[in-house]
Amino acid sequence: MKITHLLYDYLVNTGIPETYAAYINMFALLLTVSVLTFLIDYIIRKILVQLFSQFASKSKTNFDDILVKNKVPRNIAHIVPLIFALECVPFVFFDFQYIENIIQKSLEVFTIVLVLWIVRSFLNSLKDYFKTLPNLKDKPIDSYIQVFMIFAWVFGILSAFAIITGIEFIKFITTIGAASAVIILIFKDTILGFVASIQVSINDMVRIGDWITFEKYGADGDVIEINLSTVKVQNFDKTITTIPTYALISDSFKNWRGMTNSGGRRIKRSLNINLESIHYLSTQEVEDFKKIQSISAYLETRQADIDAYNEKNNINKELLLNGRNLTNIGVFRKYIETYIENHSGTNKDMMIMVRQMPPDTQGIPIEIYAFSSDKRWKNYEYIMSDIFDHVIAAVPYFNLEIFELPSNSSFINYKKE
Repeated sequence: MKITHLLYDYLVNTGIPETYAAYINMFALLLTVSVLTFLIDYIIRKILVQLFSQFASKSKTNFDDILVKNKVPRNIAHIVPLIFALECVPFVFFDFQYIENIIQKSLEVFTIVLVLWIVRSFLNSLKDYFKTLPNLKDKPIDSYIQVFMIFAWVFGILSAFAIITGIEFIKFITTIGAASAVIILIFKDTILGFVASIQVSINDMVRIGDWITFEKYGADGDVIEINLSTVKVQNFDKTITTIPTYALISDSFKNWRGMTNSGGRRIKRSLNINLESIHYLSTQEVEDFKKIQSISAYLETRQADIDAYNEKNNINKELLLNGRNLTNIGVFRKYIETYIENHSGTNKDMMIMVRQMPPDTQGIPIEIYAFSSDKRWKNYEYIMSDIFDHVIAAVPYFNLEIFELPSNSSFINYKKE
């Protein structure tokens, strides 16, 4: 202790009161220790960061580069000067026990904060590294990191309160347990998010990169981030929608991953045919339709079967209603189906169907049900539009009409007539 009192003894010998001498001695020692602490911190930080950077530049893995980026070596370098400061506190404040206790507890609390900084920077490094791995880049890594950090911060805060109050950690935890109901209420959303994150991950409900549609929140786009409390969706108009994580298990949403992983994207659209334009085909009309190359063979075979049936059953064909007959809408459906089967943009290994839906006040819907071979949005829309451009233009060739509600010009033309 003589070294710490050299200045004190000198000042007392020169006639300065002992109280003043003690304060001057304390401030001098505090200044010396502070300078040495910052100097040690600077030197160790420079050495450690430089050595780590050199090692990272020579290694083949990128994990050490990520550690440097997240300042893990820089935070670790603070440990040595902090230990030095803790060891020097009793010497600096030897004559001031009350101040020594305050500084000692402050440094111990800072030690907890420093440990949390190191843990956080290391976990952030793990998160960034895992996102570079193909098998993990679509997993909600952020949620797991946040859960661990929440527990770490809670443990750190409780430890800090235990140090400040002077209560043993176990007793402090026991006291806090009595207020657990209040804590659960405060962290309700965090707990819900934690449970939801686990269920989303285990059930593989959503991955980063999935296209989801969540009408309740106006989300329609790609998932770009999944963390403990929220899921961020970048909509196709480049806006960002934030959805509570627990909403993924409490509400209904649509995940398009099945379509993305399948062989095609579904085309399901119909056009309405005017009921008044539907009729049986006469022999002359059948002959005219045989000029359509894609269905000429079908008409030959189909008409032969119908004629054989009618002849076998002595059907009177003076009236088309008798016996079996071809209709223009039936031939039209066959033509559409043949056209789609031969279209270069459809997936031939998946369902192709042209079906007649129940008639309604707007005619009879003819629905096309198929899958495009290209699942990209722009190309999908092009394929679907190309199909319907052709189908709509082909309707008049079958003596059919597309139902269309009358417009103002329709009434004007009617009056002119």
